[in-house]
Amino acid sequence: MIKVGLIGLGKTGQHIAKGILEQDNMKIVAAICSPNSTKKGMDLGELLRNYKADVKISTSDELEYVIFKTKPDVVIDFSSPKATLENAKILSKMKVNLVIGTTGFTTEDIDKLQNIAHKFNNGIVYAPNITLGVNVVMLLSNIAANILSNYDFQITEIHHKNKKDAPSGTALKLSYEIENGLGTAGVYNKDIPIHAVRAGGVVGKHEVLIIGEDDKIEISHESFSRKAFALGAISAVNYIYKKSGYYEMKDILDLKKILYGYINNLDSALG
Repeated sequence: MIKVGLIGLGKTGQHIAKGILEQDNMKIVAAICSPNSTKKGMDLGELLRNYKADVKISTSDELEYVIFKTKPDVVIDFSSPKATLENAKILSKMKVNLVIGTTGFTTEDIDKLQNIAHKFNNGIVYAPNITLGVNVVMLLSNIAANILSNYDFQITEIHHKNKKDAPSGTALKLSYEIENGLGTAGVYNKDIPIHAVRAGGVVGKHEVLIIGEDDKIEISHESFSRKAFALGAISAVNYIYKKSGYYEMKDILDLKKILYGYINNLDSALG
């Protein structure tokens, strides 16, 4: 049985909690919100409504005590960049593995997470978009950039009006994957504009436009429900359990193997 802790109990965090409670091999042992949250002291089951979860919601300023008392194997963090970095240090020192769904990190922040994982020989999964489908879109964008390196690429992302970071971490990761695909084809420094829209209650939509002189390709992903995040988080927990090192969703889905297989097959075909 994998003992799981949760940091961040917003809409996404609650969907993840429900998903974990439905797993036969997982158990929620800790639930943590911000110190000024109205959820403080509530029973997690009460918050989720009709779910059995005999876990009292604690606050992040009690993190070390709660972790020491409940001893989770893996903690899922959907909080804020600054808080997540501090949490990562504390959890890694205490030998607790981490799944990070928080967005808004800088490149330097991501380097810090990698260093934390290696310094403490701990397991960290960083997934700015933890849904399985959008990670497939990243792979497809990489492949398309490799094949269509003379085309123009643009990214559009739409999220609900309360999302603070823009562009989203997923859009930035998409741009990175496109750059990698272009680089494999020998093309560098191509401009990849990102358009961020914040409106209404949109859960999340990402679209890659690949435009040539005579045609256009669109690769897109849209989350209809935050349940999609729960499925990705559950996969990440199963993957990082008892592992050490720094990983991303492409490792969980083994997308590197698929990408390298594609490149080798393409080389052979063009041979």
